[in-house]
Amino acid sequence: MAIYSKQIIPSADEALPGREKSIALAGQHFVHGRSIVAPFPESCEEIYLGMGCFWGAERLFWKQPGVWTTAVGYAGGYTPNPSYREVCSGGTGHAEVVMVVFDSGVITLEALMKLFWESHDPAQGMRQGNDIGTQYRSVIFTTTREQQHLAEASKEAYQAAMTSSGKGKVTTEIRQAPSFYYAEDYHQQYLAKNVNGYCGLGGTGVCLP
Repeated sequence: MAIYSKQIIPSADEALPGREKSIALAGQHFVHGRSIVAPFPESCEEIYLGMGCFWGAERLFWKQPGVWTTAVGYAGGYTPNPSYREVCSGGTGHAEVVMVVFDSGVITLEALMKLFWESHDPAQGMRQGNDIGTQYRSVIFTTTREQQHLAEASKEAYQAAMTSSGKGKVTTEIRQAPSFYYAEDYHQQYLAKNVNGYCGLGGTGVCLP
C-alpha cells in the first residue's frame, strides 16, 4: 500500500481503488435490536456526523431519546467500500462518521447540533486529540436543505462562541451527504461490545449559544 499523508486528503486519482462489493453486516443494532440499514421509519431522517474516532461518537448519539438507530462508517472520500485499514492509511479521503437516524418530532436537529459541537474540538483540522489523520476530521454531512441551513447557522454561532473564549477557527466541513459506506461489523456499537474500549471523545468546554 502506498504511503499517504496523515494531513492531506488525496485526490480522486491518488485514492485507493476500493472494491465493488460492500461488507457483510449483521444488520441489527447491538444495543436495541433495531435495523441499522434502510428502510427506516417515515418519521425519521438521517444525518452523518464526524467528530474523531467513531466509537465514542456513536455511543453519544444512540443514548439520546428520539434517535431511532445509529451506525458507523466512512464518507467524504473517494474509495468505494473501503476497509478500516485503508481508511486509516489516509488513502481513501474518507472521514469516520456516525449515521444518526432520528425522529425530529422527539429530538430536534438543534439538540443534535448542540451535542455535536460541545462533544469534540472542531478546530483541530485533521485530528482529534491524539488521533491524527484525515479520517478524524470534523464533518457534518446533511440530507436535506433544512439540515444544511441549520448546520451552517450553528457553525457560525459556535465559531462566535469559540472566538469569544479565545479558541481557534472551526474547521468543520459541512456539505450534502456523499456516499456512506458501513464500517466492518465489529466497529458497529463498539463500546457496547467492548465496555472498556477506547473513547477519545472530548469537548472544548465552549457551549453552543
